[in-house]
Amino acid sequence: MAQLRIALAQVDATVGDLTGNAGRTVEWTRRAADRGAHLVVFPEMSLTGYPVEDLALRKSFVDASIATLEATARRLADEGLGGLPVVLGHLDRRADVVDRVGQPAGAPLDAAAVLHQGRVVVRTAKHHLPNYGVFDEYRYFVRGDRLPVFRLHGVDVAVAICEDLWQEGGPVTVTHEAGAQLLVVPNASPYERNKDDVRLELCARRAREAGCALAYVNLVGGQDELVFDGDSVIVTGEGELIARGPQFEEGLLVADLELPPAPAEFTPGETPADGCDGTTITIERVLLSAGPVEPYPPEEPPCAEPLGDLGEVYGALVLGVRDYVRKNGFRSVILGLSGGIDSALVATIAADAIGPENVHAVLMPSRYSSDHSITDAEDLVKRQGLHARTVPIRGIVDAYEAELELHGLAAENLQARVRGNILMGLSNEHGHLVLTTGNKSELATGYSTLYGDSAGGFGPIKDVPKTTVFALSRWRDDRTDGGHPFVRPSDTAPIPQNIIDKPPSAELRPGQLDTDSLPAYDVLDALLDDYVEKDMGRDELIAAGHDPELVERVIRLVDAAEYKRRQYPPGPKITPKNFGRDRRLPITNKWREIVAPHTTDPARDA
Repeated sequence: MAQLRIALAQVDATVGDLTGNAGRTVEWTRRAADRGAHLVVFPEMSLTGYPVEDLALRKSFVDASIATLEATARRLADEGLGGLPVVLGHLDRRADVVDRVGQPAGAPLDAAAVLHQGRVVVRTAKHHLPNYGVFDEYRYFVRGDRLPVFRLHGVDVAVAICEDLWQEGGPVTVTHEAGAQLLVVPNASPYERNKDDVRLELCARRAREAGCALAYVNLVGGQDELVFDGDSVIVTGEGELIARGPQFEEGLLVADLELPPAPAEFTPGETPADGCDGTTITIERVLLSAGPVEPYPPEEPPCAEPLGDLGEVYGALVLGVRDYVRKNGFRSVILGLSGGIDSALVATIAADAIGPENVHAVLMPSRYSSDHSITDAEDLVKRQGLHARTVPIRGIVDAYEAELELHGLAAENLQARVRGNILMGLSNEHGHLVLTTGNKSELATGYSTLYGDSAGGFGPIKDVPKTTVFALSRWRDDRTDGGHPFVRPSDTAPIPQNIIDKPPSAELRPGQLDTDSLPAYDVLDALLDDYVEKDMGRDELIAAGHDPELVERVIRLVDAAEYKRRQYPPGPKITPKNFGRDRRLPITNKWREIVAPHTTDPARDA
């Protein structure tokens, strides 16, 4: 058997920060060298960050990516790291493709390169381009058609990129034909709930198909609405898990692989192969080093324990907030703290993400605010050590109402809009990022006030259903001793129990409860999951057991609120279909799942 010590560097790259990402590449390569690695693999497009979206169509950015790639290869050699081969994701272009209508301008490539001894030794590009969910890669890239296979210490290593694992045929099939002993796969696979087990099973299946060990390295970090969760894995050719990286944290996953030696004969050059997907893929063989190395004493490879369902959701939300704040140059956040469950959870996430000393809460009681809401909010501030100030809004609202003669729903919504104005004013004055506190159930049904609840720069729980808000709050209160990488230890539960126990209310009129306008959230969230996530129509929803009258009402609410959702700030994606990149419906739209006269609904018009 041949031994190869591989290091997977799951790093947090920033889109567009070529200099910073190149520096991170050198830093983590040095860490891998210090661990005695023979090969280090970085995630998909880690040199440019991912996704770059329309930056891929800008010639200057592609030029800069290519130049930085070559400069990074030289820098690694200059700093004594040139002997350690590096697989690095970057943005490239095809020089042999002429621009034409219907093809991305400049023929950009979602690429990876092998850097060795100061040179870019070989390049490849993603073959299968995803064009579903959050992905628009037919818009940005042309397809790659090469499979590099480089010989390193007596082992043949092939390189494929992300989606090439998810689709049948292509690079995985050709890896088997090429007889490689190891397939390395750089990835930028966004987090969504329960995806980690799907990925692991996929890696095991593809390893068996390729007939070799497989090393999957994934990006970490928040990028606008997307959160990348790391969770890199290495599996044997039989699909057995060897090593696993942590979730939502940067890390270097190092493992010693015992691999069958490659055939003694090795002929550099190119060979065409059938991709079994209607394409021909060129196998490009490159020699880096022929002979095996002296084996290391065996080490037990790390195998991080998954965080669990709610633990990984919480980690995604905290990392999404932390990176949005950090990468966009903010130092602090501000939010309205009402004494309700949503703002309580958002405040807690923010405190865990950037520290309580950087979280500013504003209590804005109105004439309808209950005494317990005010005291509950004050209790939360004290428990967590947040900055807080109280700005009563009754006088402001009274002045508006007297001047504008507002009544009923308009007067109710005025309170939310006054609060939004106060938060935005304090944001402008002090440079805080305003966090909105709306959850997915409210956004789905339009149970929010445009330019009130939606006023802000980032929505930490916009993709979190209300039932999950409650579950996360209980889960977080049970973690006072830490035991989770994104939880600060504390002497007391961060969220007062009364906030979790009391019925939800917007407190915009006397005695108001959410259930005055919406069904119970456990019933509503189950229906929304089927309608929004699974795209079931009216008849399918009823056949699935949902109440017919409720089905028709909720469909009307969801469809009528599209214009509101379009104006809501971004927030971390945790579900398979978030309101944003995943779900794109026209605002002006006459299609209806039901034919019924329009009726005014408080939730719809709030």
